[in-house]
This record gives sequence, structure tokens and C-alpha cells, in this order.
Amino acid sequence: MTTHRDASRQGEPSDASRAAAAHPAPRVRSADPPREDGPFGARLADAVTAADAPDVVFALSRHGRRTVLSGGTAPPPPIPREDLRYEIGSAAKTFTGLLLARLIDSGRLSGGEPAIAFLDRGRPTGAHPVTLAHLITHTSGLPALPPGFLLRALPAWHTNPYGRFPAARVVDAFLRHPPRHRPGTRWRYSNYGVAVLGHALAAATATPWEGLLTGQILHPLGLDGTTLRADGSGCDALGHGSDGRSPVPPFDAGGFQAAGAVRATPHDLLTFLEAHLDPAGAPSRLAAPLRAVRRPVLRRGIGHRHVHTTAWFCHPTDGGPLYFHSGATLGQQAFLGFRPDTGTALAAVCTRRFRGHDPFLATAYALLTED
Repeated sequence: MTTHRDASRQGEPSDASRAAAAHPAPRVRSADPPREDGPFGARLADAVTAADAPDVVFALSRHGRRTVLSGGTAPPPPIPREDLRYEIGSAAKTFTGLLLARLIDSGRLSGGEPAIAFLDRGRPTGAHPVTLAHLITHTSGLPALPPGFLLRALPAWHTNPYGRFPAARVVDAFLRHPPRHRPGTRWRYSNYGVAVLGHALAAATATPWEGLLTGQILHPLGLDGTTLRADGSGCDALGHGSDGRSPVPPFDAGGFQAAGAVRATPHDLLTFLEAHLDPAGAPSRLAAPLRAVRRPVLRRGIGHRHVHTTAWFCHPTDGGPLYFHSGATLGQQAFLGFRPDTGTALAAVCTRRFRGHDPFLATAYALLTED
């Protein structure tokens, strides 16, 4: 059962102003939802208002009952906000982690294979190779971005930096430059590493990345509102700069598809999260992988307080673990999380670039911690 609300004050939508964004509409406040939305509706409406973005959606599932609140500082778009596709940035890594778990469960891979064995077959792997498991757990020893990235991306730094570094350059950088640290000895978050993983999985299965993810994850879960690129159909939310007014072009992940190319509707994101809450209710071929990505695989930091699975950051609560991942592009932000102990999943998206002291992610995380 689902409750929907657009919490913006009603106004006539302007196609021209949203498409060209040449003359931004006056900022408007979000309104509280009607009482029938219940206690979660009121909290989500407050979260929508606090986000202070042109388009905002907070979508919550509690024991299968969905409450979806949307709003923003821009007039409502022609397509309802909850039906638009949003860029989820690094939260796309949760899809990549589940895909790797699926390939391992099917017996096609073990996770311990050296990535170089698929990307340059016949080359010696060396004594301490970077494995698929190293890449997904950010322990590969690779930097956050590949050598040469900044120089090449700089001319399009505010519009399309990743699009200037295609797949061939990502793979070439990996083959030409050794890791900075011995694999498996240090944790360092790396978009580069997960991008390399995507290319290794595509090579290992002889399947292009989009087809691999679609066939193994998106189609089985029925995620028809999820894709890897904007298509000009009008179904993609328009991103904005940190001022909430300046339009930003659709995100082009270039050769970093596995690290951040997914764009999806809030409902698809909830479906994805609900499958993690109840693996037994998911398609049978994904049940074991969904359980696998909930298992801790490493701890780091003082007192080993930071726990990671192959797909999620994991924090403790009084009732059990809380799993989450956030993401951002040049013009959008996203938060995904779920708590098995409360049967709660939360997907939050907004169309404004991250800024200093931004309340969006903190608000989403706080909602998930509530009992």
C-alpha cells in the first residue's frame, strides 16, 4: 500500500522554465501533508522542506507500506516528482556489490580472481594482485581517481568531468600504473577501483556492463524505472548547482558506470531496498546474494567502529545493524538505507548539488535511525 503526496504549494507548472531554466521560478516552501499520511508523513514533509532543493522526494517503506512525500522550491513538473528518474551517484555501488555477489553465488566467479586476469589476459598477475574483492571493498590500494584524471577532466570540471574519461582510459590507467599500496592492507574509498571492477566483470562475462547489470539485477527485481543514462524522454529529473537555481547537464559517468551511473525512480529504489529487507521474498536467484551483501566483510578505524559489507556502510543500533549508502553528482544527491530490525527502507533524492553544512543526508540518516 502506498501513500503519495506532493508537498509543494500548488502552482501552474511551466515547461519552458524547467527545460531552459533561464528564468528560475520564485522559491516556494513545502507544505505539511494531510493528517491521513500518519506520523511518517509529517516527518517526511519536514524532511522535504529542510532539503531546500528544486525537487525532493523522501520515500519510506515500513513493513511493506510505502509513504512517498515530494515537494521542492520549484513548481511541480509535468511528470510527478516521484515518477522521475534521479541520479544516485555513488549509491550505485550498492547495485554493483549485489551484482558481484550474484556472479559469485552462481559459480561464475569467486571474488578472489585478479582483475588484471580479465582486463589483460595472459599478463602475469604478480605476487600481490588486485582482486575483485579488493575493488568492491575499497582495499585495492588504488587512489580515489585514476592518474591523469584531473588534467583531462579540468576543462569540463563543472559540467562533465567523468565523461571525459571513458572506459578505455580507466582500464589503461589500471594496466599502466600499479596500486599505491599493497592490496588488502588499507581502506581508501575509490570510485576508480569500483569502475575497474565493472570493466573486469564485463570482461569476465563477455557482456557489456549495461546488459550485465540489467540482466542480472534490474530485470529480476522488476526495476523498469532504472537506467544508466538520461534519454531525453522527459523522465529524468533536472539537476541544479548548489544555489538550487543553476541547471546542470545530466550526469555522464564516462568509464565509471559501475561506480555511479545508475538513475532510478524513488519507487524502484524502494523496491531494491525492500528486496534487501526480505531476501526470501525476492526472486530465488537473488535471495542468497541479497543475504551475502548484508554480511560484514571488514572493520576499520579506531576500535574498528566502521563496518562495511561488500555493498553497504553499516552502523549499529540498539535493535541491530543499519545499512546505508549515499551518493552525489554535479546536480543531485541521494541516500539509500534500510534497517531489518524495524522493517524500514528509505530512499531520498533531491535535485541540488551538495553544499557546505547541507542538511539533506543528515536528515535522511536521522529518519532511518528512528524506531
